[in-house]
Amino acid sequence: MGPGDVFIAFIVIGLPVLLLITWSRSYFRYKEKQLDAETSLAAEKAAQYAASNAQLEARVRVLEQIVTDGGAQTAAQIEALRDRPEQAQQSRQLETDRSS
Repeated sequence: MGPGDVFIAFIVIGLPVLLLITWSRSYFRYKEKQLDAETSLAAEKAAQYAASNAQLEARVRVLEQIVTDGGAQTAAQIEALRDRPEQAQQSRQLETDRSS
């Protein structure tokens, strides 16, 4: 086996192996970045669902309290819930006026 045979063996075997290694490294880097992006997206969605879940739990607690309390308290709480959006809007308007 002379130097020419070794060179031919390198070309036939070595170069395809090197190209395959290079391609596989870049492919797996791409897949890793894609997986990281999907993971961060899933974490963001989980945080949104947790916030939404907390709001729903608070509303259910209020509804449970309304259902289990007496009639007079129920009417007062319903009226208080109706007044909340107006109070929130008034407080936002006052804050806007103060900052101007």
